[in-house]
Amino acid sequence: MINEIKTDAQERMEKSVEALKNNLIKIRTGRAHPSLLSGLSVEYYGAPTPLNQVANVVAEDARTLAITVFDRELAPKVEKAILTSDLGLNPMSAGTVIRVPLPPLTEERRKDLVKIVRGEAEGGRVAIRNIRRDANGDLKGLLKDKEISEDEDRKAQDEIQKLTDAAIKKVDETLAAKEKELMEV
Repeated sequence: MINEIKTDAQERMEKSVEALKNNLIKIRTGRAHPSLLSGLSVEYYGAPTPLNQVANVVAEDARTLAITVFDRELAPKVEKAILTSDLGLNPMSAGTVIRVPLPPLTEERRKDLVKIVRGEAEGGRVAIRNIRRDANGDLKGLLKDKEISEDEDRKAQDEIQKLTDAAIKKVDETLAAKEKELMEV
């Protein structure tokens, strides 16, 4: 029973760290990366469709993304989706290929992005602490029902705390790497 609680907590903490990494990928750093546009949807036959299902997105060079649209009629819709997104990008169309130059980030914008990244990391830490709280609550329930002893409860809580510390360390490492990437000129 205790092992199930620990395993569940560990899996959920790992998922929280992965979710944070996925959120941080979407924050642009001035370098072209196809995942920058991964959150965009395009209206395709009346249904919102992810961009990667209607076009091929590649990094042409360090500062330019090239989007090859599979259906020629979709090119204006893809352009509009990029323009209306909150990414601040200005696409240029050339038939079925749309090029998206990434403007260099200003120092002020870099600092704003660092604040956003820190907020995301704090959200990840809070999620991990909530998982710890849930696991400890489950242990308290077992203790209350006399299914485990106080020593087993204390030992399990210590192990869950170690899992929590390890997950928060991963969050901090991810944050430090992203901050370093953002502040590079």
